[in-house]
Amino acid sequence: MSTQTKPTIALIHTSPTLAAGFTKLCHLHIPEAKVFHMVDESLIQDTVKSGYLRKATIRRLIGQIASAEEAGANAVLVTCSSIGPGATLAQQLFDIPVLRIDEAMAEKAVRQAHTIGVLATLRSTLDPTTALLNEKAAQAGRKVELIECLCEDAFPAVLAGDTATHDRLLAKALVEDLKGVDLIVLAQASMARVLTTLAADVVHAPVFSSPELAVLSARKALKLPQLARASA
Repeated sequence: MSTQTKPTIALIHTSPTLAAGFTKLCHLHIPEAKVFHMVDESLIQDTVKSGYLRKATIRRLIGQIASAEEAGANAVLVTCSSIGPGATLAQQLFDIPVLRIDEAMAEKAVRQAHTIGVLATLRSTLDPTTALLNEKAAQAGRKVELIECLCEDAFPAVLAGDTATHDRLLAKALVEDLKGVDLIVLAQASMARVLTTLAADVVHAPVFSSPELAVLSARKALKLPQLARASA
């Protein structure tokens, strides 16, 4: 990448609601980069319907990443955890960095805690997130215990536009159901905003969410110098 050319990052979403939040994070942490978004809701719809990430869905994701590269992206961030294993596979297929939304979060979590609560609203997200945490723990030579918490009623609530119920269920899980763990990870990028609804002292453990950590990881992947204010 030429030092005279602005770096470009593409973000691949499975929900259009994520674009605005990621735009803000990119402007904050990668202000010198150009950003564009690609949205394909069918990727998550197919995964939820099937209950797992199908090979056909992975092929479609790889096609999206290829399109992003052809459009000039110097790095691609896949922002949906449910299709994260597809992003991991794509890392072997492209010369540009392909970032998985929860990878930086998982690496940080296993370095800092032994008992980790994993909160999700979809089984199709919970399973790949726990697998990723176990993989990163093994790579780091760390032993971790994962406590799974699946709020299955929260996802249909948010699909119906009932964000209050979604947030209430997640808040209960954070405050009550995962009490006693060393650290909590939020398995979906869309869950990060729930933290803004809670008082700072009601959750008894640090809570990691993936969006900001992923954007900081993207800055590193673009080989840009660290910003003084980047502190996540």
